Amino acid sequence: MTERLTATPAGIALGPLDQIADGAARSFVIEMRAGRFHGFAVRRGDQVFGYVDRCPHMGLPLAQKLDDYVAADRIACSWHGALFDIESGACLGGPCPGTALTPWPLRVEAGAIITA
Repeated sequence: MTERLTATPAGIALGPLDQIADGAARSFVIEMRAGRFHGFAVRRGDQVFGYVDRCPHMGLPLAQKLDDYVAADRIACSWHGALFDIESGACLGGPCPGTALTPWPLRVEAGAIITA
């Protein structure tokens, strides 16, 4: 079984910022020697906010449907209805009080999303 990683090295190009509609999200799976990383990025204007795709409540991926992470300007876990702040990952409601999503550092450079 492939190990599920919780971080990636800096400098991995994920593609153009335009691949994510403003206010939407996209899933990324990165295969590395040590295992596989599952994360997602949410776009707000010219910024992206990245998180490990794992709900702090049950440890499941947040989206049941591909790229379905955002609802009503919040990150939403489709399993139990937890809501998270896009910019901080902090739990705003649902079965996750006092927790937050694990950040996945990303930056935008020359119109491309890059791991930081």
